[in-house]
Amino acid sequence: MDFETMLQMITPEVHSSLRRAIEIGKWADGAPLTLGQRELCMQAMIAWEARHLGSEQRTGFIDCGSKTRGEVCATPAGEEPDLIRIVRASGFGG
Repeated sequence: MDFETMLQMITPEVHSSLRRAIEIGKWADGAPLTLGQRELCMQAMIAWEARHLGSEQRTGFIDCGSKTRGEVCATPAGEEPDLIRIVRASGFGG
């Protein structure tokens, strides 16, 4: 089966299942996804979303907002930005 045929077979329910499997690294039956399966699922999920969802509903969407003329994007005086810590999950490629 080619990729295009596979995409045509994806329903919203299948998309949700793929998304969940990618998020937790396991299939619904508990079997772990291989790296190849994870990559293929991500490609299929992103391609399906590009065809069926608006940009604001897609995985990875970042709302950049908009500014009026003269408006500045900055942290207000006296406020510190939140600290974001990136933690590498074990078992996923490294």
